[in-house]
Amino acid sequence: MTRDDLIEQTLLPATHDIGGFKVHRTLPHRERTLVGPFLFFDQMGPAHLPPGEGIDVRPHPHINLSTVTYLFDGALGHRDSLGTEIVIRPGAVNLMTAGHGIVHSERSPAEVRPEGPPLSGIQTWLALPDGREEIDPAFEHVAAGDLPVISDGGITARVIMGSLWGRTAPTTTHAGTIYADIVLAPSTSVPIDAEADERAVYLVEGDATLEGVPLEPQRLYVLRPGIAATLRSSGGARAMLAGGDAFTTPRHVWWNFVSSSRERIQEAKRAWMAREFPVVPGDEIEWIPIPGQPKTVSYP
Repeated sequence: MTRDDLIEQTLLPATHDIGGFKVHRTLPHRERTLVGPFLFFDQMGPAHLPPGEGIDVRPHPHINLSTVTYLFDGALGHRDSLGTEIVIRPGAVNLMTAGHGIVHSERSPAEVRPEGPPLSGIQTWLALPDGREEIDPAFEHVAAGDLPVISDGGITARVIMGSLWGRTAPTTTHAGTIYADIVLAPSTSVPIDAEADERAVYLVEGDATLEGVPLEPQRLYVLRPGIAATLRSSGGARAMLAGGDAFTTPRHVWWNFVSSSRERIQEAKRAWMAREFPVVPGDEIEWIPIPGQPKTVSYP
């Protein structure tokens, strides 16, 4: 099988330095906005922040999407306008559904700051399907012990969302979704099934091949529909598998707002500037203003 037979697109990241650590963003991309419901894909770190410092993402709004936060290392405190206050740690998943509007903040917990906190993980956004973009906001935390883990011969695969390898995660899905964290020991492999409409493999670290095609870290490899493949590593690797049902209508992205309607995004911008979104209890003082030129936009 040639590379072109297997891989539909290779999306290179836009890399940003955010307060002393790097974020690699492969979605949205100039060449593509969606892979299944996934329309935002960020690798955070790995980083180790200086003693006394931490991550401080001030309160900011979202509409018409779900955010999924998944850590490999470190801890991140989440607060939102529903009154949620929780710390996410490696192997667990935070699913926040914005629906018609939510505000949240993300900050390093006070207890990890004195020694300088590590941070490494993946944050994604999922588009909400037609007819469900304006559902009520919601938050869900699924502990690491509640997510199914497949361990076999040096492979450890955690199913974060959807059904894979005969196991199903309890995490809520609003559209057909697959999402998994795959850790390969040296000289091991795992099958990538063909069932989902759209799939992508992202190599976080290490070395890997897909049907003999070498993969590079921090690239999102969108696979051709209907083709099964085997992911292998000679020296050890970590990869993410993401995808699901194809969307038949486009989604527009501007800053933290996502919608099938450009007019809805304009209304969200107006509402945030007018301070009409709800506040985050316990984090009411600060907020992120509307940017003049956001880093996150969709492309025609």
